[in-house]
Amino acid sequence: MIRTLLNLGRLARAGWTLARHDAIFPAEYQQAFPLPARLLGKFARLIAIRGRADNPGERLARALEKLGPSYVKFGQVLATRADVIGPRFARGLARLQDKMEPFDSAIARKTIEAEFEKPVDALFCEFGEPVAAASIAQVHKATTVDGKTVAVKVLRPDVDAKIRRDVETMRLGAKLAEGLFPASKRMEPKAFVETVARSLVLELDLRLEAASASELAEAAVAAQNFHLPEIDWARSSKRVLTTEWIDAIPMTDMDRVKASGVDVVKLAADLTDAFLTTALERGVFHADLHAGNLFVGEDGRLWAVDFGIMGRLGKDERRYLAAILHGFLFKNYDAAADAHFQAGYVPGKFSKADFASALRAVAEPIFGKNASETPMSRVLMQLFEITDLFDMHLQPQLVLLQKTMVQAEGVCRLLSDEHNMWQASAPSVERFMRRELGPEARVRDALDELDRLKDAVLALPETVERMSVIAETVAGPRGHTAPQTGAGGWVLRGLAGVGLVAIGAAAAMLLLGAG
Repeated sequence: MIRTLLNLGRLARAGWTLARHDAIFPAEYQQAFPLPARLLGKFARLIAIRGRADNPGERLARALEKLGPSYVKFGQVLATRADVIGPRFARGLARLQDKMEPFDSAIARKTIEAEFEKPVDALFCEFGEPVAAASIAQVHKATTVDGKTVAVKVLRPDVDAKIRRDVETMRLGAKLAEGLFPASKRMEPKAFVETVARSLVLELDLRLEAASASELAEAAVAAQNFHLPEIDWARSSKRVLTTEWIDAIPMTDMDRVKASGVDVVKLAADLTDAFLTTALERGVFHADLHAGNLFVGEDGRLWAVDFGIMGRLGKDERRYLAAILHGFLFKNYDAAADAHFQAGYVPGKFSKADFASALRAVAEPIFGKNASETPMSRVLMQLFEITDLFDMHLQPQLVLLQKTMVQAEGVCRLLSDEHNMWQASAPSVERFMRRELGPEARVRDALDELDRLKDAVLALPETVERMSVIAETVAGPRGHTAPQTGAGGWVLRGLAGVGLVAIGAAAAMLLLGAG
């Protein structure tokens, strides 16, 4: 009860903080809101801070900074979508990506010394001031005692407790949303919060981030231009992560990126390819691809940092996703619709033909168009209307994928108005489809079935033994012979027959497979 009251208080504090910064129904957008929202906005501005920032995005950014790291993550996603929220609003939110207030370097030093139980000077001959600060950690440039230039990431003090409080508050908010607004259940707010909460908690252990970086580096080999810094395992721990230092231009400085002479159209295509290739071919992807985590070298190489949030897809999910994308790319809306139904994303009570027609209505107006020609806010609204029309529930296992697709496509739009998501997506999707649904895939699936069958054969002796025990129990206690034509006799014979048939079939399959 006390915990619930505390979380209600935190929700009220969040509302108060947003109102104080005029970040709830801001004045600049009054005409776009319905009457109830306009009235609430006018009331909220009665308590707003005087002399607040002119940019509504900056006001929201400052409010989110005060509310904590979990809220900042939400703002980072919005910051990549200038096409949805407007360029001015997005510029105001951009400060959340890597320009947050750093904490004292002395605290960072103490954290390092506590983690490794030795002085900072024993690990680094130089340890500079923070060069970037985000919601969960900040980064320092340093030089190791053996002369390597590295980036040292250190968690913020007390960030663990703040995130856990935020998660509890979000859970209560989701529960209230489902109770007060039953229509929201379709969006699975509770499942969404749990997915986000899990990713946030994992970010608090930098050893897991190091492992994710190593895993993603192996997957990145399949992409045409995607690079990750090497992990310094000896100087990494739960609260400290040390990696190779990358001399590259941050994508938060888009003017500098464009002035460097790098082919930004190709770079946008490379980013799309990197995301889809790792996700589809290896089942793992960087799930926080905002501009603050992306860099480009003067040689055009695309670099990613910050691997705290990693997304993973199972084999079936990857096949469904590829089939859906392939259907869109080649205007085969029936195939895309069928993949939705096979995956269970659309309830079976609806018509596949109707759903295919709805997909066509969304895709055709934007097919083959560049970023500058596609009003993504309108597309997102259409997609939301379709999910409502066909009673589609949010898929918790795809939350990170959907969020990252929005982020990556937003960065691509910042890079170039000429970015064509259709052309950029096609190579990786086609490559995956050939591999997963062609002759090679059928052979691989058959071999997988043989492996499972072999496991079943190895387990048969134990299974037959259990069958014999069951049969003896049915036949009667020892010393009392049950009639072999009775129930016990038939069970015994039936079980023995099933066992022999299974063994024979399995042996035949294995022989065929070996041949």
